[in-house]
Amino acid sequence: MKRRVIVGGLGILLVFGLGRAAQADSIDGSWCLDPDQRLTINGPTIVTPGGTPLWGDYQRHYFSYVAPKGEPQAGETVQMRLLNEETMQRRAGAAGAVETWHRCSPATS
Repeated sequence: MKRRVIVGGLGILLVFGLGRAAQADSIDGSWCLDPDQRLTINGPTIVTPGGTPLWGDYQRHYFSYVAPKGEPQAGETVQMRLLNEETMQRRAGAAGAVETWHRCSPATS
């Protein structure tokens, strides 16, 4: 009985540990540039810094979308690529400046 509990507990830790590592190695999640700029990627969907939810081109370490009407760079293709677990680069249009974004800190109350 004790052995089953130990093996089961280790199995649970392994599953949760691998799940976290897999998510950290993808562009999915919430990203911040400064206190006022935030975006969230979840698979092929994004909530842009302007708050617009839409679909884009998703790959594990890359995401792109066309900035919607009413937002800065409207009509431009916005490209993002993951540099490491905590950092990604974002660029709007071919001549746009490259911005370095970081994963947002967990919300505190």
